[in-house]
Amino acid sequence: MEQPRIGVFVCHCGFNIAATVNVPEVVRFAAELPYVVVAREYKYMCSQPGQDLIKKEIKEHNLDRVVVAACSPRMHEPTFQTVLVEADLNPYYFQMANIREHASWISKDMAKTTEKAKHLVSAAIYRVALQEALHSRTEPVTDKALVVGGGIAGIQAALTIANAGYHVYLVEREPSIGGHMAQLDKTFPTLDCST
Repeated sequence: MEQPRIGVFVCHCGFNIAATVNVPEVVRFAAELPYVVVAREYKYMCSQPGQDLIKKEIKEHNLDRVVVAACSPRMHEPTFQTVLVEADLNPYYFQMANIREHASWISKDMAKTTEKAKHLVSAAIYRVALQEALHSRTEPVTDKALVVGGGIAGIQAALTIANAGYHVYLVEREPSIGGHMAQLDKTFPTLDCST
């Protein structure tokens, strides 16, 4: 296997990260780690200029993997995966280190948050180095559902799926449906008949 060429991009996130994490120190730290070819910082990495910076560095340094240390992957992982696709890289050669929620926002002690950010960036670098290319694919799916168990939960699930317009097969091993509920005479609090 060829040695990976990783680019690390650390975001200031305005003052969300930079107020409590020493971003230049994290960048210097990342630049010294194995496989890292380039490490950069930018005020808003998710902005168009930030994305363009990543694309430029991918081309310039022939990067094959990218780490972005910024906010939550839930927020911007698709953004940066799109950047990789636009730079002709597999989008799954990307790893995000959440240094906003997991470092910056947990303490005002800059030494501690910076150290935590370094650990998160280091972990992301070692992880992305081992990642393999994945490829999206589509598979045919049947528009029918099988619900196993004809108790109250199974009946409700089958009704919900059927009301959504899908054909449902309800399978029950006993001779009648309703489960334990059907065995009760009355139910609390109204004392209605259970069936």
